[in-house]
This record gives sequence, structure tokens and C-alpha cells, in this order.
Amino acid sequence: MALDGITIANVIYELEQTIVNGRIDKIHQPLKDEIRFSVRCPGRVEKVLISANSDHPRMHLTETVRENPMKAPLFCMVLRKHIAGGKITKIYQPNFERIIILEIESANEMGDITPKRLILEIMGKHSNLILTDENDKILDSMKHISHDTSSVREVLPGKTYAFPPAQGKKNPLWATESDFLAALSQQEGKKVQAAIYQSFSGISPFMASVICQNAGIDSSAPCGSLTDMEKLSVWESFQNTISRIQNHDFSPLLLLDAQKGSVQEFSVLDFPCFDQYTKKDFPKISALLEYYYTARDNALHIRQKSHNMRHLVQTNIDRCLKKREIQLKTLEETKDMDIWQKNGELITANIYAITPNMTVLSAVDYYQEDMPTVLIQLDPTKTPAENAQHYYKKYNKAKRTLSALEIQKKQNEDELAYLESILNALDTAQEDADLNDIKNELAEAGFIHRQNTKKDSRKPKKSKPMHFISSDGFHIFVGKSNLQNDELTLKFAESTDIWLHTKEIPGSHVIIRTNGKPDDVPDQTLTEAALLAAYYSKAKQSSMVPVDYTQRKNIKKPNGAKPGKVIYYTNQTMYVTPEEDKIKSISTASAQE
Repeated sequence: MALDGITIANVIYELEQTIVNGRIDKIHQPLKDEIRFSVRCPGRVEKVLISANSDHPRMHLTETVRENPMKAPLFCMVLRKHIAGGKITKIYQPNFERIIILEIESANEMGDITPKRLILEIMGKHSNLILTDENDKILDSMKHISHDTSSVREVLPGKTYAFPPAQGKKNPLWATESDFLAALSQQEGKKVQAAIYQSFSGISPFMASVICQNAGIDSSAPCGSLTDMEKLSVWESFQNTISRIQNHDFSPLLLLDAQKGSVQEFSVLDFPCFDQYTKKDFPKISALLEYYYTARDNALHIRQKSHNMRHLVQTNIDRCLKKREIQLKTLEETKDMDIWQKNGELITANIYAITPNMTVLSAVDYYQEDMPTVLIQLDPTKTPAENAQHYYKKYNKAKRTLSALEIQKKQNEDELAYLESILNALDTAQEDADLNDIKNELAEAGFIHRQNTKKDSRKPKKSKPMHFISSDGFHIFVGKSNLQNDELTLKFAESTDIWLHTKEIPGSHVIIRTNGKPDDVPDQTLTEAALLAAYYSKAKQSSMVPVDYTQRKNIKKPNGAKPGKVIYYTNQTMYVTPEEDKIKSISTASAQE
């Protein structure tokens, strides 16, 4: 669902109505591949997001806020130097390609007003943001592309900017009927859908398929199999689509699976063939892109930023699992310890019957009711007393090993459960503050070393629990880390609040605020809270997940226990399956505010 030329046309139309003739202010670079700046317009301020992210490159207006680094990256400093205070005079899309160009008038070092161009190239992993001067000389770019990286085009400061290599596609806005029919005729062996998007710039495979559907043509049919009437029908559908773009007849919408509610596609044009989907309309294309990409961007950012911690935790989990295997093997080796003790005692009791060089003692096992005869191996080089001591020593060594093993096994299982809870917290993390909590916790637990870095004068953003509103109007809070779980359960929750947690499975603590009336909590609210507890746990992908619940007053924190570890005895258990659509149906507090 990458941005195609049609979506970009809608973005440019919106930006033309909102930020052209505005002045650029407050430029920031919160991520290595993302720029944000404000545009001061008469009576209002708009915020623009430009991303050259390999997965989600785009430009649109934004209302979200990201925390900025203490020291601005070099590219951000270059932008501040050259375009801060500059006036946006024009925004356009060359040749209907996936390129957006902002023309900006700003003062140079001599104080003269000169034109600059800020160019966003949306090309997947090759996406880039480039600043040029009035002579098309590159002042800087978000990603530097040297000759070693690309023999086709260098993107480096001081080089002359050139557009990405042309792919031989025609601009669909200028296409005539003969151009279109010729494109189909020249590619008779190709599918109609492929012929359209490979012949005309800015047309995605999805939109090419929609054009075919609107014409009543199978998009997978070979071009050579179409009749003249069918080709004409496809052309009319194509022309109708282009006409709507030229007339700015945009209707931004998400297309959702009618049953599951999951996002299938987005489009800036509505068509009758979309009736098979559930539609979610948006007033502006920026609102749609903000809705669609923010969660994905954030998930990617969190995943990238948590990579090292996740690797560290997984390495320690693997170490604990290996240690468990060794402990189980050792336990297996000590299973005969009682027999060794008995052999020593039987040798001692029958010491008179042992003759020199005897290798096997046949003795009556008087420890068993039927008193069977057992055979005991002897070392002929040892005396009877030494043979007895040999078995006693094996028994005593195994006994000491087993005693130590029980302690080590418990410590290892506790550490494994703790590390799995950290891994679950990393899966639950939604913002940088959550990761900071987890990092601090790992440092306190001794898994990572604290680095002596220069103190940030800004007060760190405090991570907050997730906040939901049940269908009955009850407030539900979900912890996102072990430290937050402790604070939520032990400090925030009142004694009569309902506490929930997956049974013997690492996961989040969940609190239902009862306002002192736990008996008034409806079953539906209890079920929704249990669904959240199961969803934000290691059992997220499982079915019939057991969730324990009890009043907060029944929860205790053992002395010296690791963060997030609590005990309880009085509880009830319910079983739920945390399906995605059920979780989405539970309202977040922000949605109700």
C-alpha cells in the first residue's frame, strides 16, 4: 500500500490549499529519516511531516508530536540554515511521478532572496529527501548516495541534482486514446493490469486492477485476448479516473475487510467496486495517511530501537533454557541415589559373606516386603568396607548435588520467567518512554551496564499505562512494563479495584477501577479486561487463555521479588480468546475524550 502518483496528487492538492505562501518555522529531525516543520500561515500554523523511511516514505500535514533529540542532526541544521523562515511558493509533482517538490524562497548567506528546492523522492528503500539551491546544486540530502553505492546517480553535497532515471513510462494526465490503445497493443502477452501500471507513471498495480474492474474486464486477462470494444471500455475507465484526478474529485478512504475489519487498502478515489469492503472515510488525505501510517511508523521505530534490548533478553533466555537442560540431565543422573544408599547398607550387612575378588554380591533386600534377592556390583580391587563407602559417597554426593540443584533450578526458573516478562514488555511498548523504563529495569537487574552520558536537562517523559473504557463505562488500565505493573498495582490501584493477570503466563497487570464497588462490575467489563490481560501477554496468539482476577487487596509483593512479581491466593479464573477484532472494539480513553 505504498503511495502512488494518484495519492501524491491528492497530497499536493491539499498542501497547495494550506501551506503555499506560508513561511517555514521550527524545523526538527526526530528520526534519522524524518523531518518535521511548522508553516506559519495567516491566522494559523500547519505542521508538515516528511519521511524518507524505506518502508513508509511520505509527506502530509500532521498533528502528532515526536520527542526531538537534544542535538539536531547535521541534515536538520542544513535545512535550518537554508530554508528556515523561507516562503513556500510552489508544490508540484513532476511527470506524475512519485516525487514531491517544494519550491522555497529564502535568504542566502548574503541576505539575498534566492530559490531553493526541497525534493522528496518516494522510491521504497531508495527514498530520499534532497535540498538544492537555485542552480540545482545539492546542498545536502538525508541519505548520501556515492558512486560506490549507485553507478547510475550520485546524491552528494556539491553535485548537480538529476531526477531518478526514467523508466520509459508516459504521464497518464497527458495520455490520449491512441496512446492508451497503443500501450495495450504493444504488450499483448502481458496482463491488462500489468500493461497499465508498467506503461503509465504513478499508477499502482492496485489502481490498475480497479480500472479493469470498473471496465468489467478481468485484470489478469492477456491484452491480446481483449476485443476492440473491451479495450475501449478499459480506456474509458482509465480516462474517467484521470478526469477525476484533474478535477480534484478526491474522496480519501480506507478499505477494510468486511468481516475482520482489518485494513486491506487505501484510496483517494471511491469506486463502485469498493462496495465489497467496509469503508472508513476521511475529510482530508493527511488525516488518512496520519491514521494509517502513525501506528506502523511507531511500531517500526519501537522495533528498531528495542532491537539491542530484545537481542540481549533473548540471549539470556536461551542461556536459561540451556541451563534448564543441564539441570534436568543432572536430575536424571541422581535418580538412583536411594539405591546407592541401600547398596552401601546391604554390603555392610553382608560384609561377612564377601570373599576376595568377588564382583557381584547376591543379597536379600530386607527393605522390601517380599524381600527379593538383589545383585550388587562390587569392585574386586577394593575391600568390602571400601565398596560400601563407594556407594555411600555416591549417595552423599548426589544428595548434595540435588540440594543445590533445587535452589539453582528455582533461581533459573525465576530468572526465565522474569526475562520472558521483559520480552512481553518489549512487545507491549508503544513509545520511547516505555523503552526507557525497560532499559532502566534491565540496568537495575544487572543485565546491562549504565553508561555515563551527559545528563539531559529536560525532564524525561513519563511512561503511562494504557487506558481503556469498557462498554459499561468502567476505566481499565493496562501496564506496559514490570516497573509500571508494580506502580499500577501497588500504588495506583485502590484496595477494592479488580486486578487481572494471565495465569502463570508473563503479561501485563490490568486494573478495573471500581470506585469502591467491586460487586457492581458487570460481566461484560470483566470479560473485556480479561481480553486485554490475555492480549498484552505472552499468550496473545493463543485461545482459551486462563486469566486470574481478584480484588487488589488480595495482592502481595514478596520481599526481594523482582519488578512485576506479586503473589495472591484468593482468586477466580476465566478463559478468553484475545481476538484482534474484540480488542479493537474496546474503546481507548483518548477516543472518548
